[in-house]
Amino acid sequence: MNMNTVNLSTVSLSKKLTSGVLTGMALSLVMASSSALALTVYTAGPGSLSSKLAAGFEKETGVKVDIFQATTGKVMARLDAEQANPRADVLISASWDTATDLQQRGWLLAYESKNAAQVPAPFKTPYYVAQGISALGIVWNSKSGTPEPKDWQDLAQPAFKDKVTTPDPALSGASLDLIIGLQNAQGENAWKLFDTLKNNGMIVSGPNAQALTPVLQGAKAAVFGAVDYVAYNSVEQGESIKVIFPTSGTAIAPRPMMILKSSQHQEQAKAFVDYVLSPAGQEAVAEAWLMPARQDIDAKRPLFKSLTLLPEGDAASTSRNAILARFASQFGQR
Repeated sequence: MNMNTVNLSTVSLSKKLTSGVLTGMALSLVMASSSALALTVYTAGPGSLSSKLAAGFEKETGVKVDIFQATTGKVMARLDAEQANPRADVLISASWDTATDLQQRGWLLAYESKNAAQVPAPFKTPYYVAQGISALGIVWNSKSGTPEPKDWQDLAQPAFKDKVTTPDPALSGASLDLIIGLQNAQGENAWKLFDTLKNNGMIVSGPNAQALTPVLQGAKAAVFGAVDYVAYNSVEQGESIKVIFPTSGTAIAPRPMMILKSSQHQEQAKAFVDYVLSPAGQEAVAEAWLMPARQDIDAKRPLFKSLTLLPEGDAASTSRNAILARFASQFGQR
């Protein structure tokens, strides 16, 4: 952890508090933290967004932010490994269920930011709130010589033999959300589709970026269940790929942001949540090609209201460990 101290002047801090950015942050408590340690944020990316939010927050408050960025699986593993000596103050995951799990363990601090007023009810609870939202789709290389797919089952056609990748749901919370959604919508037919895809040569490639890379390079034609914001960023950079949202439906993945109860810097952590949910923070989220959590912030990509969504189902039908085990067994990963 970075042990740099922060120096907050009474005048500059008062201006920032009255600006509304630090909603809910008590002036006396913040002033008492003039020698506070840096805030530590664990996040499932994207890295460029995390850095931009950290820089914006530091500029507004003078509080430095240390970031640990990795896949959801690696972030959660690190959090578990540090139980005896917790380091994280704020956690941003790519899977809503991780927040539910941590709340059930009693690890989260209740906090409802006033800046969450414009966040739809499904994307916030008293313990966590969406930072932004991604969606899952097919990413197709338009120069691959394959027909443009319209739905998930199109990738099981002979034209896509040995040309499809998919992220590992054990490493990508969003990928697991999609598998859950497909099972909820199609039941056993979803598993028949996975079997057909396996027999057609679909490979489980690792985390999201690892599944996308061979499609960008032209070695593969499509990703089944790609996280959209990563692909949109590649499109912006001139790559010959297209993001396709299947006609039968897809899954969205709100990215929960939460404060750990073990945090030694809870007031600064609340201020960070406030900043991410401020207009400036949400505009940074939109610039990273995610859907903003707030309804009053524009985006440069389709929003969830324009997508056909798969059913979420109840808790009994979304046993994450059971689904992970079945998927791994089906693809010979264990």
